[in-house]
Amino acid sequence: MTGKVNLQQPLTTPIQPGKQTAQSSKAQQQPNGPSFSEVLQRNIDTGGVQFSQHAQQRLTRRSIDLSPQQLAQLNQAVEKAAQKGAKESLVLMNDVAFIVSVKNRTVVTAVDGHNVKENVFTNIDSAVII
Repeated sequence: MTGKVNLQQPLTTPIQPGKQTAQSSKAQQQPNGPSFSEVLQRNIDTGGVQFSQHAQQRLTRRSIDLSPQQLAQLNQAVEKAAQKGAKESLVLMNDVAFIVSVKNRTVVTAVDGHNVKENVFTNIDSAVII
């Protein structure tokens, strides 16, 4: 061989969008059901509340995981607040507080039970306790 490269044939097999290799599909399987991010994405896709990047970071940092049922409760709470004309709402669910932009259907931040006691929530016009 003289060191020439044949530019007619690709050096690697191209990756096709939407196709997964056996290795990548095994890595993505969850033995205990869907991950929080999968549930969150499905919730967003169906018109449910969204989580700001800040809220996602808070949830991750504080190890707050929401079940599909809890996401449904949060959606119902935001819907109730919207029906009452709320714009910025505090939603208390179990031991977690969410500040939600009702108009945008976006959770702005989340605070766990320990830190709820130390916070003052401002710029809200309503509270929903579930």
